[in-house]
Amino acid sequence: MSLLALGFLSFPVLLVMIFLRAPIGLAMLLCGIGGLWLATDGTTVFMGRLKSETFTTFSSYSLSIIPLFLLMGQFATLSGMSAALFRAAESFLGHRKGGVAMAAVGACAGFGAICGSSLATAATMSRVALPELKRYGYSGGFSTATLAAGGTLGILIPPSVILVIYAILTEQNIAKLFLAAFVPGLLAALGYILTISVYVRVHPEAAGVRAPVPWAERMRNFLDVWPVVLVFGLVVGGIYAGWFTPTEGAAVGAAGTGIIALIGGNMSWAVFKQAILATASSTAMIFFIVLGAGIYNGFLALTQVPQELADWVVGQGFSPWTVLALVLVFYLIFGCLMDSLSMILLTIPIFFPVISVMDFGFVDLAAMQAEAAREVLATGVPEGMAVEMLEAIRTAMATGAELTREQMQALGIRVTEGMANRIESEQVAIWFGILVLIVVEVGLITPPVGMNLFIINTMDRETPMSATYRAVIWFVGSDILRVILLVAFPAITLFLLP
Repeated sequence: MSLLALGFLSFPVLLVMIFLRAPIGLAMLLCGIGGLWLATDGTTVFMGRLKSETFTTFSSYSLSIIPLFLLMGQFATLSGMSAALFRAAESFLGHRKGGVAMAAVGACAGFGAICGSSLATAATMSRVALPELKRYGYSGGFSTATLAAGGTLGILIPPSVILVIYAILTEQNIAKLFLAAFVPGLLAALGYILTISVYVRVHPEAAGVRAPVPWAERMRNFLDVWPVVLVFGLVVGGIYAGWFTPTEGAAVGAAGTGIIALIGGNMSWAVFKQAILATASSTAMIFFIVLGAGIYNGFLALTQVPQELADWVVGQGFSPWTVLALVLVFYLIFGCLMDSLSMILLTIPIFFPVISVMDFGFVDLAAMQAEAAREVLATGVPEGMAVEMLEAIRTAMATGAELTREQMQALGIRVTEGMANRIESEQVAIWFGILVLIVVEVGLITPPVGMNLFIINTMDRETPMSATYRAVIWFVGSDILRVILLVAFPAITLFLLP
């Protein structure tokens, strides 16, 4: 059997193991080890790979950001920040039609800014918001669907653990990915709020009424969320201001939330130990999946499956937008069956090489040259430039033609095709990462097997799952419209990038 055939055969074997409920990290590790054994006819290669991959994974400086963000989320949960966020949002929105549900979404967005985990956001905010939703007459299905959808904001609004993993896998800048996720994250929250507004008008019986809160109480509740604003501003603002790296920012955030919890009287030795143990457990789970993915992806690289797949797609002449649509549909379907981290680790090494060779036309070399030329000419015509050369440059700029080497030398600029390709590659990688993150998260709330739906259902056994399914479809529709918008207008994701 050829190496390529062996690589493709590993996919159904892996899927069978996953459907048999084998842990995803273990399934990928066993497929990787078995594949390397068969491909090299011995144990030498896979034993060496297992040793080196284990060391590089568990000693990676880049991956150290993960336990720090997880610890920050644990401290934020235990310090009562989630309850303060919900009280503040509820006091401003609760009296509106569907306002308590809108407040729950707003609180999920705020908590996601300091948590970075979808399931943790859904579980934490459910404990806080679900009793209030029931208290004010919101139906069980609408309440659980709202919280399941709001939980998906946990990994989209930066900082996000999944975006860190994606950045490491694709060798992208973590800070730029966080910046690119900011606007799509806000759009997600606004889309959910709009969905709630429409839903309660179509189903007025699904939402009760809450009396308005006095302005004095509103301001007190608003001031109570200062720890969230402080931590988010310090971590994200500090990263973009250049005060510290993303890893250092995660350490500052974890320390800051811990100090706030201590000052607020919510931090005892038992609580601190609980946070450390929960962080260690989550980190071990994530690192084991990363290790399994590393071994399996090493096997795939040996078989040349990603490269051959990319070459085949390019050779078929498919439109880049067609390829992207098929990949996103794949993520949408399989996101229902697997958690987001596993999906990212398993598929990005396969799909990213395909997408990265596609030409989406983000960067125009002539436009880059014209912009550089305008900056030079804005300060005056370079000394010694002939009139004919100046007119030729202006004509090229006006017609959208590329400048010649002589014209760029006369202007003293250097804008090459290689520079344009590097910029486009980075923009496509960042844009694709945000799209993948969104569609995988949509899978978490897509019936019948969305994982967030089951998390919420465990906290409200009285609500039938079918009722949650009927209500959550409205939020899935909002997500799909947002994906279409971000695909059609990539600038929404990319315009904040430097």
